[in-house]
Amino acid sequence: MPAYNDLGYRSLFAHPELVRELVTHFTPFKLFDNIALSCFEPVDPVYVSERLAARQNDVVWRVRIGEQFLYVYILLEFQSGVDRWMALRMQNYVGLLCQNLIKQHQLPPSLLLPPVLPLVFYNGAPGWSASTDLATLLMDGPAELASFQPSQRYLLIDQQRLDRAALEANSTLLALLFRLELSSASEVRNMVLPALLTWFDDAPQESLRLSVAQWIKHLAQRRGNPESFAFDSVEKVADMERKFETWSEEFEDIGFQRGLALAEKAREEGVAKGVAQGKLEGQVSALRGVLGTLLHKRFGQLPQSATQRIGEATQAQLEQWFERSLDAPSLPAVFGDDPAPA
Repeated sequence: MPAYNDLGYRSLFAHPELVRELVTHFTPFKLFDNIALSCFEPVDPVYVSERLAARQNDVVWRVRIGEQFLYVYILLEFQSGVDRWMALRMQNYVGLLCQNLIKQHQLPPSLLLPPVLPLVFYNGAPGWSASTDLATLLMDGPAELASFQPSQRYLLIDQQRLDRAALEANSTLLALLFRLELSSASEVRNMVLPALLTWFDDAPQESLRLSVAQWIKHLAQRRGNPESFAFDSVEKVADMERKFETWSEEFEDIGFQRGLALAEKAREEGVAKGVAQGKLEGQVSALRGVLGTLLHKRFGQLPQSATQRIGEATQAQLEQWFERSLDAPSLPAVFGDDPAPA
């Protein structure tokens, strides 16, 4: 059964928007920059070999560039250890892809195999140490046989070691999700969650929102049970384990998923239902964060005094301010400081 990581990221990379963001913002290649989303087509990654061994956990897309197709093979690698033989595995997977194209009569009239961009998306705790070139895994042989030896390279995207400053400067949805997974609980509450809600306000896409919600669900399940991670080297991943423990301790206090659901309910069904959802256990912090986001959208940058009042408010006060924020003409009116009707 696929792990939570596999399921969550497979859901994300089922959308051409996020596949394009991955190859344009997290690889050095520029050929995808101006390619329309309509040129991206998903490919079934289940290939059956002679021994009926199927690949089901990876993501494959084909991209039309001009009159030709280029294939993007995204291998999702979420195990705690590093696979020394990844280059050999990738050679096998690309070979199965090409064999399938031949069997399905999907080659161009030239009967030539298409180019393939092989990506390994890795978010394990240990740093990636495996070679990205199959040639380095071969023993030295006679020089006259060198030209007959196999060759395969792949591009590694090591999520855990992405540059944090570059991520913060990147406004794409994928960068926000990477920040969410890599950030502490307080950073999620104060920075990433408001930015994520704003992104969906500006670009509402129902199917993409549902996939992100599914990804968040799997993230919560993993973060809520750090003991389920099996690491082969405690020394190498001590910092990562501490981060997981911090997430586990603070996640319920943040109420991240319920806070996101609350914001959606407030927009779609009105504040009354949003307040009712907010009465669930552990929602006070989520109510504070979402109320701050909603007030910021209505009245602009909040003064420090308003932020402090929200941070110190009880659940009853927050619920009352939610009700007033529906049609209050000003920020003071939300807090009851303005005689104007709320």
